[in-house]
Amino acid sequence: QLQLVESGGGLAQPGGSLRLSCAASGFTLPNYAIGWFRQAPGKEREGISCISSRGGSTFADSVKGRFTISRDNAKNTVYLQMNSLKPEDTAVYYCAAVLKPFQRQCTIDYDMTYWGKGTLVTVSS
Repeated sequence: QLQLVESGGGLAQPGGSLRLSCAASGFTLPNYAIGWFRQAPGKEREGISCISSRGGSTFADSVKGRFTISRDNAKNTVYLQMNSLKPEDTAVYYCAAVLKPFQRQCTIDYDMTYWGKGTLVTVSS
């Protein structure tokens, strides 16, 4: 069964950090571009970052300079490191994957094939 599972969400204080993980099972990630998306209550889903199969990354303006993305192909996992968190970062965070082998860069606008079920991040004092 092909699936993505997010973990690492929780409660963080403003200015704090969290690291989200996206683990794949049933398929191997190296040939896939992985995207991170989030949806806050009452708002549309927002693409915030992606990492290409060759490790190139893209970030939305809303998180640029605060979030980083990385992948560990040996662990079949992609990470989203979130620093300097703000209350407006509160949302359910999803990872998604699309087959894009040999690509150096990625775009958050990819039509993703596989989606995780999400992990909740709450930023509050």
